[in-house]
Amino acid sequence: MQEHLQDMYAVSPPESVHALDMDQLRQPDIAFWSAWLPGADGDMLVGTGALKQLDANHAELKSMRTSARHRGHGIARQLLSHLLETARARGFSRVSLETGPQAFFEPARRLYFQHGFVECGPFAGYGPDPYSFFMTRTL
Repeated sequence: MQEHLQDMYAVSPPESVHALDMDQLRQPDIAFWSAWLPGADGDMLVGTGALKQLDANHAELKSMRTSARHRGHGIARQLLSHLLETARARGFSRVSLETGPQAFFEPARRLYFQHGFVECGPFAGYGPDPYSFFMTRTL
């Protein structure tokens, strides 16, 4: 998670960083998952993802992250599939997210588009921000 926060602050101004730290992820309206791979020196954390309940029908995808060392191996795709299946199972009819428009976020945007997300306007208290790119999809 530290790597995630460092990257977010490196590519966006502080007022445009919406990534949550571990304390913020430990809220009753947020469910958090981690992906691990076995290694010679013990299990290795390779990815994270969270769902934040916005209301009875709408969830926000938060903290989607694959460690830099493990990108390009399908971990984000597996995490996203799990999060969307879980959101559907929990009765949500819509999942939205905020990411960045910068080149750094292009692989993430491409993944979300491939999974049926479309661009949308700000939601759930977000405002217009040149460093934010909003996406949503129905389930």
